[in-house]
Amino acid sequence: MKIEPIGPDRAASLVPLLQDLHALHVAHQPERHTAQPSSDHLCSWLEDWLAQPGIHALAAVSPQDAIMGYLIYEVEDRPALPVRPAERRAMVHHITVAPALRRIGVGKALMTRMKQDALEKGADVIGVTYAPFNAASAALMRHFGLEPVITMAEWRAEPHTRG
Repeated sequence: MKIEPIGPDRAASLVPLLQDLHALHVAHQPERHTAQPSSDHLCSWLEDWLAQPGIHALAAVSPQDAIMGYLIYEVEDRPALPVRPAERRAMVHHITVAPALRRIGVGKALMTRMKQDALEKGADVIGVTYAPFNAASAALMRHFGLEPVITMAEWRAEPHTRG
């Protein structure tokens, strides 16, 4: 397996893994997610997102050139505030591995490479969000020393009351 950067021109190759990741979130939190977005919309969205400055994607690629998993992260400069110092943060937005290839080190390889790349880009903080149901992500992040520091809570209006 090799870990390589992946750009907007290869967004379509990430769509099946994104659909699997999204389906997991829809199954556990249907009120937060749109069920079954089209492949075309996902591809277009990924192309646009991966073209943005500061957004970086890595793919784990098999010897047969199949995408085994991917990770998308953003490097952002956060200015100093009176309540905290300035920081350069690498924020992991997505990480997913093909279901048949989980638990063989693909996620760890992606995280290892992301951390190396982020440090080379000057990051001094690595952050991630993950849903409370996602024990696998929580364990992977703990393995890399990422521990929860904030709990986010939300209320949502019923769909019929949304304007």
